[in-house]
Amino acid sequence: MAFFRAGMLGFGGGPAVIPIMQRDVVDRYGWLTDEEYGDTIALSNTMPGPIATKLAGYIGYRVAGLRGCLIALAASIIPTVVLMILLLGILQNYKDVPWVANMSSAVVPVVAVMLGVLTWNFVQQSEKALGWSKAILLILVSVVLLEVLGIHPAFLIAGLILLVLVPFIKRTVKKT
Repeated sequence: MAFFRAGMLGFGGGPAVIPIMQRDVVDRYGWLTDEEYGDTIALSNTMPGPIATKLAGYIGYRVAGLRGCLIALAASIIPTVVLMILLLGILQNYKDVPWVANMSSAVVPVVAVMLGVLTWNFVQQSEKALGWSKAILLILVSVVLLEVLGIHPAFLIAGLILLVLVPFIKRTVKKT
């Protein structure tokens, strides 16, 4: 219920979800202390993706293992998915109404700016983690693979994951 409530009431993303989850996770259920919750938020902010999902997954796993993780993820995601499907269905039905069409077209530049800011944040994080030379090289290779060669993003992501995991796996195998 803690994560379902956050999914239903957390309209506005992370800033709305964080205090709702804190009240339930720390005050109501006592699953984490304030310090542990703060550390979890800090760690969650270092990873890509919605903070509510990351918090729910980690806290659910910590409380009840894999089953708790899956239940917490479902409880935090399903309300958003259902509401999004309903609202997009309504929007689709009224897309020809002038004020709805104008509202929809006004969203495009806002989304473009938000994606630009998100991209810049990822570039800055990449620079901190890899240095400028490696970050720029990976960005350029990614642009060529996606835009010039038409590689599907899923293949690029899988390749990058392998690039990161293979050395780790090799070190682990050598130790055993």
